[in-house]
Amino acid sequence: MSESIYNLRIFNWIQKEIIEHIVNNCETRDYNKGDIILNEWDESNGEWYILKNWEVSIYVKWDKIASLTSGDIFWEIALLSDENRNATVKASTDIEVIILSLDDLVNMINNDENKINKIIIWRIEENLNMQ
Repeated sequence: MSESIYNLRIFNWIQKEIIEHIVNNCETRDYNKGDIILNEWDESNGEWYILKNWEVSIYVKWDKIASLTSGDIFWEIALLSDENRNATVKASTDIEVIILSLDDLVNMINNDENKINKIIIWRIEENLNMQ
């Protein structure tokens, strides 16, 4: 596993073995510059994205409202809600993301000693409170 994964902001203060467990149990995907990752108003796919490197842009009605960079997360609310997407996410550069699906999260919670689920839920709550 790349040492840079431990430096992602989402994993601040989380023990290395927990980070390894999360990443090893999640899918990664590559997107090319210009690829649409999520479309505004699409149904939720139950996936939370951790931006492993580079940058994405967030659009609402095709007006750019934000940029996210390495270590940022997006659509963590999809783990808790099946509401339609409220923005479009487009790769500003070639990127790699770590995908945490609701199924992945449930499996980790059910097969863990409560370390991972407490940390993940704490991080989701922390990010929701920042919105």
